Amino acid sequence: MDRAVDAANLGAVAMGDVSIPGLFMQADIVVKLVIIMLLLASVWVWAIVFEKVTSLRRVNKAADAFEDRFWSGGSLDELYDDEGAKPTHPIAAVFGAAMSEWRRSLRATGADLRTSFVRERVDRAMTVTIQREMERLERWMVFLASVGSSATFVGLFGTVWGIMHTFTAIAAQKNTSLVTVGPGIAEALFATAIGLVAAIPAVLAYNTISTSMARFAGRLEGFGTEFGAILSRQTEERS
Repeated sequence: MDRAVDAANLGAVAMGDVSIPGLFMQADIVVKLVIIMLLLASVWVWAIVFEKVTSLRRVNKAADAFEDRFWSGGSLDELYDDEGAKPTHPIAAVFGAAMSEWRRSLRATGADLRTSFVRERVDRAMTVTIQREMERLERWMVFLASVGSSATFVGLFGTVWGIMHTFTAIAAQKNTSLVTVGPGIAEALFATAIGLVAAIPAVLAYNTISTSMARFAGRLEGFGTEFGAILSRQTEERS
């Protein structure tokens, strides 16, 4: 009975709609689920790409404005009160963490940045803040990598399943003509095509965004190193 139904479905494919929507509608339920899953993953990939590109552009713009003010020679205490106490972007958070630790050290009797222990605390505060801010920026990057590495294989699974389904129906119908086989094979290969549509942008986006994030992380680390040196000099001047 099932083979008769498969044969009837295969005949409908051969004589029916071979457009992309038609191939999807005539596909096996497993192939349909694979295609739907890959399409949802592709949409989510593009949403992540848009969010990451927007976020990186925003934090770089904020960092530019902050560094312009930082290197203008104004008061660090005033800058801390304006931006460091309640930071709204990563580089201000790094600045705020270091200033907060530095102020606590100055209030402690006999503590200054010439003491290695105090320098370590300030450096550790900046390092932890950089890691935390980068973790926020890198959220969902694992999903991009996962889609890029697995979407093609998921699509291939749908293709293999579809071809198995097609060959079963061909055996029941006992007709191996191209008119009979072609639409079923096209239906099966459609899953692989959707897998590539999801995987290729995910891989390209992951590589590009990862490079931009690594560059921004280096920018935060460079700022932290320079700011630590500035705090050391200011402590020596106060001594």
